[in-house]
Amino acid sequence: MAETRYARKAGGEAVVTLKVTLQGSKPPIWRRLVMPASASLGRLHTAIQAAMGWQNSHLHAFDAGGRTYGARGMLDDASDESRVTLGALARAGHKRLTYTYDFGDSWDHLIVVEKVEAAADGRPIPACIAGKRACPPEDCGGLWGYYELLDALADPDYPDRDERLEWLGEDFDPEAFDLARADKAVKAGVR
Repeated sequence: MAETRYARKAGGEAVVTLKVTLQGSKPPIWRRLVMPASASLGRLHTAIQAAMGWQNSHLHAFDAGGRTYGARGMLDDASDESRVTLGALARAGHKRLTYTYDFGDSWDHLIVVEKVEAAADGRPIPACIAGKRACPPEDCGGLWGYYELLDALADPDYPDRDERLEWLGEDFDPEAFDLARADKAVKAGVR
């Protein structure tokens, strides 16, 4: 893949716009993030957690070009995620990477680098600038368990519906996405 080039403004920093999609979700559950090119994969992990609404209570890993990255000392045979930046990955030609959160539920996310460009003056980063649909609740059993919860939510005669809705909450709206809340969470969580 060709090297991605980007300009820097005097005193400014390049930014990377990423689309993060929960793989296998139909309709798609996704977020668009703008991160500094100097941000590490560790910072991207924190941004994804905040934007998606995950609770950061499970292990995670990134895969870029067949190489695995994770939190230092947490995974065997994984490179330290804090030592590689988004800009370095983009310059190496990595336009797509994966992020797996919770190895039991296997929430797999596809991350696509949409653009790398000079930072716009006055535009605060990191930021969540778009998204669709609510994030599945933590520990619901992966996509398969999530779709069972949605079936229970939609069908008053679903077996064990009361127990499932007690856990889920009857006010859960799978179509809901609050951009302002996601952006605020990203800004508060990523420093």
